[in-house]
Amino acid sequence: MIRLLLFAIVFVLTTSVQAEDSTEYDVSLFAFDDHSIPWKSNLKLMMTPPKKHPDNPLIPIGKKGACDAGGVQFYGSMIEHEGKFKLWYVALDDTVFKRAYKGLRVAYAESDDGIHWTKPNLGLVEYRGNTNNNLVAFDPPEACTIHMIVLHEADEPDPTRRFKMMMNVQTRLAARKKNVATSVAFFSADGLRWRAATEMEFENGQIKDEYRTLPPVHFEQGGLFRWKGMYHLAGQQITPWVYQADGKVAGRVMTTYRSPDLIHWQEAPAFGFMRGTAIGIPGKPAEDEEAHLPSSVWHRNNVLLGVYGIWRGAAEWKDRIIDLGLNISNDGIHFREPIRDYVLIKAGQAGEWDVGGLLQGQGFAHVGDETYIYYGAWDLTVAPKFPPRGGVGVVTMRRDGFGYLSRIDESAAAVFDTMTIHPQQNGVRLIANIDQANIGSPPHVELIDNRGKPIAGYSGKNAARLTQNGTRQSIVWPATNSADIAVTEPFSIRVTFANDSSAHIYALYVDQQ
Repeated sequence: MIRLLLFAIVFVLTTSVQAEDSTEYDVSLFAFDDHSIPWKSNLKLMMTPPKKHPDNPLIPIGKKGACDAGGVQFYGSMIEHEGKFKLWYVALDDTVFKRAYKGLRVAYAESDDGIHWTKPNLGLVEYRGNTNNNLVAFDPPEACTIHMIVLHEADEPDPTRRFKMMMNVQTRLAARKKNVATSVAFFSADGLRWRAATEMEFENGQIKDEYRTLPPVHFEQGGLFRWKGMYHLAGQQITPWVYQADGKVAGRVMTTYRSPDLIHWQEAPAFGFMRGTAIGIPGKPAEDEEAHLPSSVWHRNNVLLGVYGIWRGAAEWKDRIIDLGLNISNDGIHFREPIRDYVLIKAGQAGEWDVGGLLQGQGFAHVGDETYIYYGAWDLTVAPKFPPRGGVGVVTMRRDGFGYLSRIDESAAAVFDTMTIHPQQNGVRLIANIDQANIGSPPHVELIDNRGKPIAGYSGKNAARLTQNGTRQSIVWPATNSADIAVTEPFSIRVTFANDSSAHIYALYVDQQ
C-alpha cells in the first residue's frame, strides 16, 4: 500500500535546528556560503581541496569467499557513536550479479580513530554455512539493498528506534513493467539488528510493489537528514519521473521527499539541484553533464553541506568519470555550488583503487583540527564486467578548511558582514577559524545592529582583534576581556581586513551558551 501524507507546512527559517547529526556550534558561517556571508568587498573565495589518505582504501574488499569479496560499495553511512566511528556499507559477494540482488547485503565496520578499521565478527547472519562475518541482521531477512543511510537520534523516546535507516531497494513497478528503485525504513536499538518500520515482503531480492511507502516512481537516494522537524530524503531522478521547470526532459537531477516519521512520505518531491550544459538532449543522456546521487548531507545546524557526484558522461560506460563536488543548502531543499563545477574529490588515475567513478556515502567527522570525509569508488573502466572492486577511503583537510576569504587588491582594505544572528537570552560567544592572522595587521571584528549601526562595546576602539591562528579561536572583546557577548537583540558580525592583512578566514562560529 502506498501511504501518502497530504499536508501543508510553512517553513520559517531560523538559525537553530534540532538534529542529532549536527556539530558543536549553533551557527556556522562558512567562507564559501554566500547566504551566511552575503556582504563582501575586495574579497575572493579560495577553495582548498582535501588530501587523499595514503592508506586508502581504509576498508578494502574482502578475501575470497567473504561476504564482501565481490565489492565494498560505500553507498552507506559513517557516524560517531559512543566513542567509536561506525560505518555501514553495501557488501557484494562473488555471485551478486548472478542472483539478482540477493548478493547485496549490509555490512558493518568500526574504528577507534577513523583511520584504522576492523570488520568485527558479529555472528548475526549465516553466510555460506556459518555466522563468522560482519553482516548486520534484518527483519525480514530477505531484505537486501543497493544503498542505505543511517542516522542516530539520541532524542528519540523509543530506544528501539534510535538508529534509523532508509534502505534503497529494487522493486518491480507493475504499471510500467520495469524494475525501479524505491526506499523503505528500518529501525534499530544498536545499529546491528534492524526491523522493518512497516510490514513488507521481498521476492527475489526485490520489495513487492504493494509494500512501498514512497510514491510509485523511480528514486535513487543520496542523503537523509532531519530539518525543521521533518525528515528529508534527497536523491536522483530522471525523466520521465521528473522534468525541468519548463517541462523539458532532465538527466540526473536532485529531488527531495519529506516525511514526519520515515513512513508516510509526501507524494510530490522538491526539485533541488541540477547541473550540466547538455541536459535534455534527446537520445544522448549518457553524454550529459549531470548530478549523480545528489547529495549526501552533513547537517551543520543552520546550513547543510552536500557532496554529490559530478557525472561526466560518455557514450561508453568505461569512458565515464564521476568526481565528487560540493554543494550547500540553507533551507533543506535548494542546493547550490559555491563555485560552479568545483571538484572536491577527484577520481583516481589508471591503476589506482579509486579510478573511474567515486561514490559519496554519508560520512563526515571532525577529528581534532582536521575534517574527515569518507568516500567510495566503483571502477567504471571495466564495465560492463564485474570484477571485485570498490572500497572505502577518506580525504582529510584542515578542520572546515573547504575554502577561505582573503583580499583581492593587496593595496586596499576589505570587509564583510554576515547574516543576522538571533542570540539567545543566556549569552553568545564567537569563534574564528583563521590562518595567517599574524601576517600584517590583524583583522578587526565588530558587531552591528539590524540597521548596520555599530553596537557600543563591540565596535570602534572596542572591536576585537584576530591576532592568533587556529581552527577554533575564541573572539575576545577588549572592553570586558571576555568572549561573552551581552547582546540580546539581533546582530551581524563585521570583519575588516587592513590593507596589509594576509589573513585567511575559513569560518566564524556562533556558540549559544
